[in-house]
Amino acid sequence: MTTAADALTSLRALVGRPEAEFHDGQFEAIRALVDDHRRALVVQRTGWGKSAVYFVATMLLRARGAGPTILVSPLLALMRDQVAAAERAGVRAVTINSANRHEWEDVAARLREDTVDVLLVSPERLNNPEFRDRQLPALVDRSGLLVVDEAHCISDWGHDFRPDYRRLRDLIALLPADVPVLATTATANERVVADVVEQLGAGREGEVLTIRGPLARRSLRLGVLPLPDATTRLAWLAGHLSDLPGSGIVYTLTVSAAEDTARVLRRAGHEAYSYTGQTDTAEREDLEGRLKRNEVKVLVATSALGMGFDKPDLGFVVHLGAPSSPVAYYQQVGRAGRATDNADVLLLPGPEDRAIWQYFATASMPSREKAAAVLDALGDSAQSTRVLESRVDLRASTLELLLKVLDVDGAVRRVSGGWVSTGAPWSYDEERYARIAAAREAEQASMLEYESTSGCRMEFLQRALDDPDAGPCGRCDNCAGVWFPTDVDDGAAGQVGSLLDRVGVEVEPRKLWPTGADRLGIPVRGKLAADQLLEPGRALARLTDLGWGGRLRDLLADDAPDQPVPPAVLDACVRVLADWDWASRPAAVVAMPSRRRPVFIESLARGIATVGRLPFAGTLGWRGAAPAGLPGGNSAFRLASVWDRFTAEGLPLPPAAPVLLVDDLVDSRWTITVAGQELLRSGASAVLPFAAALRA
Repeated sequence: MTTAADALTSLRALVGRPEAEFHDGQFEAIRALVDDHRRALVVQRTGWGKSAVYFVATMLLRARGAGPTILVSPLLALMRDQVAAAERAGVRAVTINSANRHEWEDVAARLREDTVDVLLVSPERLNNPEFRDRQLPALVDRSGLLVVDEAHCISDWGHDFRPDYRRLRDLIALLPADVPVLATTATANERVVADVVEQLGAGREGEVLTIRGPLARRSLRLGVLPLPDATTRLAWLAGHLSDLPGSGIVYTLTVSAAEDTARVLRRAGHEAYSYTGQTDTAEREDLEGRLKRNEVKVLVATSALGMGFDKPDLGFVVHLGAPSSPVAYYQQVGRAGRATDNADVLLLPGPEDRAIWQYFATASMPSREKAAAVLDALGDSAQSTRVLESRVDLRASTLELLLKVLDVDGAVRRVSGGWVSTGAPWSYDEERYARIAAAREAEQASMLEYESTSGCRMEFLQRALDDPDAGPCGRCDNCAGVWFPTDVDDGAAGQVGSLLDRVGVEVEPRKLWPTGADRLGIPVRGKLAADQLLEPGRALARLTDLGWGGRLRDLLADDAPDQPVPPAVLDACVRVLADWDWASRPAAVVAMPSRRRPVFIESLARGIATVGRLPFAGTLGWRGAAPAGLPGGNSAFRLASVWDRFTAEGLPLPPAAPVLLVDDLVDSRWTITVAGQELLRSGASAVLPFAAALRA
């Protein structure tokens, strides 16, 4: 029987403090796992010590001869912190993930030698064919404990963040009857708790032990500061960042917003760097370390720096733009004030937030038609994602997500070399996806309510998570009064406005034909020939940019009227052209044809021609009906939709001279590539693409 003294000795070794004591519920969970081999769900606030439960339980189980713990963990940053915490306590922890492929053989050898106490894996690794078929069965037979960290991802709430979490039900059902299972999370309302408990109970009778504590974070001082636009929000942050305690995190909703914000803050004299899903792995590790050592004031991050990042003395979290739910917001602000008495949390919502929420929500939901198309394209022989892209009009990232969803549902299976159909009956779960969509809409409405509430903000978040102990915090801006400065220096706003007024992003020319285009009847493959290449182009800005992005999003929105280019936008485009270091100045301007915005594009092209004193040669024509030109889809289908559809017949092009080709919005780059090649065939010596906006 495990005694409190035995467990306390392990806890103190883990945390390195001889005076450490268990929090309420920690020893109860440990004893349930070690002595009773139960299945347990621990829902406790961030910083409570959930990792202490599974590391102490691992130490005690290993001392009794149990096999290694399998710890399913969602993020690399979280894995790095967990391995470091284990090492401090003498727990031998290793990880298998996408960033340490060179270590996999050594990890496998150590597992065979039984010199590993904890193996950390991502949920996706569980479905890697080699790991799933060769290593996982032996691990399941030998495992002493299964831990599912950030277990809220099991539920529908996180279905598109980590669909492979949903397969953990199958893994749990395979475990020997005496292997305990622990799920932990800080972000679960009653619906998610019920969902996770159902998953934990797979294949085994008996009640799942749920240990749930109060979610209030007494160290956090919450506030909301509505400001009119991105320039004012950034000016406030640049002017008051030094007032915030210690070092911290500024969260943004998009990659470009993170990069723009970090650039503005550095120009204002702050030690600030961006951290996103596009940041190199080695650079991520370096930035995490520098933040932990307080060598930087702030990391400006997307949700890539999220669950499990552990800096106990993180002094503040600021959001430039709101996450789409109070649950996600609570999870992110939980990075702050874990081991300090005070930490500041401030939300600066933006008017563009709802549009961004809608984009991400709709981009991730599989449709009945797309799911059916994928299943029709699959057979008994393995097909790679690249091959499937030529048969189904989906971007690679969307296709991968849909395949994972179908895999979890049992309709397809990942094998060496790609994916196969299982032949199992499958139907589109319209009710489930409608439920998810409705839940998201409710969460978005709740987030907007959080921004405007006159009640306690911490209590609001607790109630959003169905915390029965919710009550006023006495510290937030509504309970105790506004604690943050609200002034924005006019000079700072002007400087930030100047920085955000930066214009010009490169439009890289296409150099390779998309894989599978030939399967769609387009006779191309490999590299574009030298006489097919366009010159590097330019756009005024990305739609996601903080500066011109907002104005362009409104101007080019699907429901925006077609209208002549506004003078300010034309002036900004002329500035881009003035800074363009082209090898040869264009001798004429040609407009792209358009079904949706012909007035805008032609007025932009004519305006550029007038200012640049260049001849406007006219607008390209269509061969046959105009293509739909819808966003999304993959490269092969986008190319096929515009192939051989443009004609320069009748345009007075200057012979053997460069041409500036003007469009409203560049997305896949195949439309402007095919149109540009028509100009090259018609005698242009070079084509320089220009667009008002780049989608991303």
